[in-house]
Amino acid sequence: MSAYKYVSKFWKERNSEFRKLRVSRLIKWRREPSVNRIEYPTRIDRARALGYKRKKGFILARVRVPRGGRRKSRPTSGRRSKRMGVRRITPKKSRQWIAEERCARRFKNLEVLNSYPVLNDGLHRWFEVILVDPFASEILSDPKINWISKPSSRGRVYRGKTSAGLKSRGLRRKGKGAEHLRPSYDR
Repeated sequence: MSAYKYVSKFWKERNSEFRKLRVSRLIKWRREPSVNRIEYPTRIDRARALGYKRKKGFILARVRVPRGGRRKSRPTSGRRSKRMGVRRITPKKSRQWIAEERCARRFKNLEVLNSYPVLNDGLHRWFEVILVDPFASEILSDPKINWISKPSSRGRVYRGKTSAGLKSRGLRRKGKGAEHLRPSYDR
Protein backbone atom coordinates (compact mmCIF):
# COMPACT_ATOMS: atom_id res chain seq x y z
CA MET A 1 0.00 0.00 0.00
CA SER A 2 1.09 3.55 -0.64
CA ALA A 3 1.56 6.07 2.17
CA TYR A 4 -1.69 7.84 1.26
CA LYS A 5 -3.58 4.54 1.65
CA TYR A 6 -2.26 4.15 5.19
CA VAL A 7 -3.28 7.72 6.04
CA SER A 8 -6.74 7.12 4.57
CA LYS A 9 -7.08 3.87 6.53
CA PHE A 10 -6.07 5.66 9.76
CA TRP A 11 -8.84 8.25 9.27
CA LYS A 12 -11.47 5.62 8.39
CA GLU A 13 -10.77 3.12 11.19
CA ARG A 14 -10.57 5.70 14.02
CA ASN A 15 -8.80 3.44 16.53
CA SER A 16 -7.68 4.36 20.07
CA GLU A 17 -4.57 6.14 18.76
CA PHE A 18 -6.76 8.29 16.51
CA ARG A 19 -9.05 9.18 19.43
CA LYS A 20 -6.11 10.37 21.54
CA LEU A 21 -4.83 12.49 18.66
CA ARG A 22 -8.34 13.86 18.06
CA VAL A 23 -8.74 15.04 21.68
CA SER A 24 -5.37 16.82 21.70
CA ARG A 25 -6.10 18.51 18.37
CA LEU A 26 -9.57 19.67 19.42
CA ILE A 27 -8.16 21.26 22.60
CA LYS A 28 -5.69 23.22 20.46
CA TRP A 29 -8.08 24.09 17.62
CA ARG A 30 -10.80 25.49 19.90
CA ARG A 31 -8.40 28.26 20.96
CA GLU A 32 -7.54 29.21 17.36
CA PRO A 33 -9.45 31.82 15.33
CA SER A 34 -12.39 30.57 13.25
CA VAL A 35 -10.45 30.98 9.97
CA ASN A 36 -6.81 30.03 10.39
CA ARG A 37 -4.14 29.64 7.71
CA ILE A 38 -2.11 26.42 8.04
CA GLU A 39 1.14 25.20 6.51
CA TYR A 40 0.42 21.51 5.95
CA PRO A 41 -2.82 19.57 5.37
CA THR A 42 -4.11 17.49 8.27
CA ARG A 43 -5.42 14.88 5.82
CA ILE A 44 -2.81 14.71 3.06
CA ASP A 45 -4.69 11.93 1.23
CA ARG A 46 -7.89 13.99 0.90
CA ALA A 47 -6.03 17.18 0.03
CA ARG A 48 -4.09 15.49 -2.77
CA ALA A 49 -7.22 13.78 -4.10
CA LEU A 50 -8.97 17.17 -4.30
CA GLY A 51 -6.18 18.86 -6.26
CA TYR A 52 -3.76 20.20 -3.64
CA LYS A 53 -0.08 20.41 -4.57
CA ARG A 54 2.79 21.51 -2.33
CA LYS A 55 3.94 24.46 -4.43
CA LYS A 56 3.61 28.21 -4.62
CA GLY A 57 0.09 29.39 -5.29
CA PHE A 58 -1.65 26.76 -3.13
CA ILE A 59 -2.76 27.86 0.34
CA LEU A 60 -4.57 25.91 3.06
CA ALA A 61 -6.89 27.25 5.75
CA ARG A 62 -8.75 25.54 8.58
CA VAL A 63 -12.27 26.89 9.16
CA ARG A 64 -14.47 26.37 12.22
CA VAL A 65 -18.24 26.46 11.66
CA PRO A 66 -20.87 26.14 14.43
CA ARG A 67 -23.20 23.16 14.40
CA GLY A 68 -26.96 23.17 14.96
CA GLY A 69 -29.83 25.19 13.53
CA ARG A 70 -29.89 28.89 12.86
CA ARG A 71 -30.83 31.20 15.70
CA LYS A 72 -33.68 33.59 15.00
CA SER A 73 -35.11 36.26 17.30
CA ARG A 74 -38.51 35.48 18.80
CA PRO A 75 -41.41 37.67 17.59
CA THR A 76 -42.91 39.84 20.33
CA SER A 77 -46.57 39.41 19.43
CA GLY A 78 -49.18 38.32 16.93
CA ARG A 79 -48.46 34.63 16.35
CA ARG A 80 -49.34 31.33 17.92
CA SER A 81 -46.36 29.37 19.12
CA LYS A 82 -46.44 27.00 16.13
CA ARG A 83 -45.97 29.94 13.75
CA MET A 84 -43.27 31.75 15.73
CA GLY A 85 -40.53 30.53 13.36
CA VAL A 86 -37.85 30.25 16.03
CA ARG A 87 -37.05 26.55 16.07
CA ARG A 88 -36.14 24.23 13.22
CA ILE A 89 -34.76 27.06 11.06
CA THR A 90 -31.99 25.40 9.06
CA PRO A 91 -29.84 26.80 6.24
CA LYS A 92 -30.22 25.46 2.73
CA LYS A 93 -26.44 25.54 2.37
CA SER A 94 -24.30 22.79 3.81
CA ARG A 95 -21.84 23.58 6.60
CA GLN A 96 -19.00 22.85 4.20
CA TRP A 97 -20.22 25.44 1.71
CA ILE A 98 -20.63 28.00 4.51
CA ALA A 99 -17.04 27.26 5.62
CA GLU A 100 -15.74 27.77 2.06
CA GLU A 101 -17.54 31.11 1.75
CA ARG A 102 -16.22 32.37 5.09
CA CYS A 103 -12.70 31.40 4.04
CA ALA A 104 -13.12 33.20 0.69
CA ARG A 105 -14.22 36.37 2.50
CA ARG A 106 -11.11 36.20 4.68
CA PHE A 107 -8.72 35.67 1.71
CA LYS A 108 -10.17 38.01 -0.91
CA ASN A 109 -7.42 37.61 -3.52
CA LEU A 110 -7.64 33.79 -3.60
CA GLU A 111 -10.09 31.37 -5.18
CA VAL A 112 -11.51 28.30 -3.40
CA LEU A 113 -10.58 25.07 -5.16
CA ASN A 114 -12.16 22.53 -2.80
CA SER A 115 -12.50 21.53 0.85
CA TYR A 116 -12.83 18.48 3.08
CA PRO A 117 -14.01 17.80 6.65
CA VAL A 118 -11.39 17.22 9.33
CA LEU A 119 -12.98 16.88 12.79
CA ASN A 120 -16.08 17.81 14.72
CA ASP A 121 -17.27 18.01 18.31
CA GLY A 122 -20.61 18.85 19.92
CA LEU A 123 -20.43 22.56 19.10
CA HIS A 124 -18.32 22.96 15.96
CA ARG A 125 -17.16 21.40 12.71
CA TRP A 126 -13.73 21.96 11.20
CA PHE A 127 -13.04 21.97 7.46
CA GLU A 128 -9.81 22.50 5.59
CA VAL A 129 -10.18 24.65 2.50
CA ILE A 130 -7.77 24.53 -0.44
CA LEU A 131 -7.24 28.01 -1.90
CA VAL A 132 -5.42 28.97 -5.08
CA ASP A 133 -3.76 32.26 -6.00
CA PRO A 134 -5.00 32.79 -9.58
CA PHE A 135 -2.27 35.34 -10.37
CA ALA A 136 0.73 33.31 -9.19
CA SER A 137 3.15 32.51 -12.05
CA GLU A 138 3.32 28.83 -10.97
CA ILE A 139 -0.46 28.53 -11.32
CA LEU A 140 -0.61 30.38 -14.65
CA SER A 141 2.05 28.10 -16.15
CA ASP A 142 0.45 24.84 -14.91
CA PRO A 143 -2.02 23.56 -17.57
CA LYS A 144 -3.90 21.42 -15.03
CA ILE A 145 -4.92 24.31 -12.77
CA ASN A 146 -4.64 27.52 -14.84
CA TRP A 147 -8.39 27.35 -15.64
CA ILE A 148 -8.93 28.96 -12.22
CA SER A 149 -7.24 32.15 -13.50
CA LYS A 150 -9.96 32.77 -16.11
CA PRO A 151 -12.51 35.53 -15.41
CA SER A 152 -15.34 32.93 -15.44
CA SER A 153 -13.83 31.33 -12.31
CA ARG A 154 -13.88 34.51 -10.21
CA GLY A 155 -15.99 34.16 -7.08
CA ARG A 156 -16.85 30.55 -7.89
CA VAL A 157 -17.58 29.69 -4.25
CA TYR A 158 -20.32 32.35 -4.00
CA ARG A 159 -22.02 30.94 -7.09
CA GLY A 160 -22.00 27.35 -5.81
CA LYS A 161 -19.40 26.11 -8.30
CA THR A 162 -17.27 24.18 -5.79
CA SER A 163 -17.96 20.53 -5.04
CA ALA A 164 -19.82 21.32 -1.78
CA GLY A 165 -21.84 24.01 -3.55
CA LEU A 166 -22.88 21.71 -6.40
CA LYS A 167 -23.97 19.06 -3.90
CA SER A 168 -26.03 21.55 -1.86
CA ARG A 169 -27.67 22.82 -5.03
CA GLY A 170 -28.72 19.27 -5.93
CA LEU A 171 -26.65 19.13 -9.10
CA ARG A 172 -25.18 15.68 -8.41
CA ARG A 173 -28.31 14.11 -9.90
CA LYS A 174 -29.13 14.00 -13.60
CA GLY A 175 -31.94 12.66 -15.74
CA LYS A 176 -35.27 11.28 -14.54
CA GLY A 177 -36.33 12.55 -11.14
CA ALA A 178 -34.07 15.59 -11.30
CA GLU A 179 -36.14 17.74 -13.68
CA HIS A 180 -36.92 20.41 -11.08
CA LEU A 181 -33.36 20.81 -9.80
CA ARG A 182 -32.22 23.07 -12.62
CA PRO A 183 -31.99 26.02 -12.31
CA SER A 184 -31.24 25.29 -8.67
CA TYR A 185 -31.66 27.69 -5.77
CA ASP A 186 -28.59 29.59 -4.64
CA ARG A 187 -29.32 30.28 -0.99
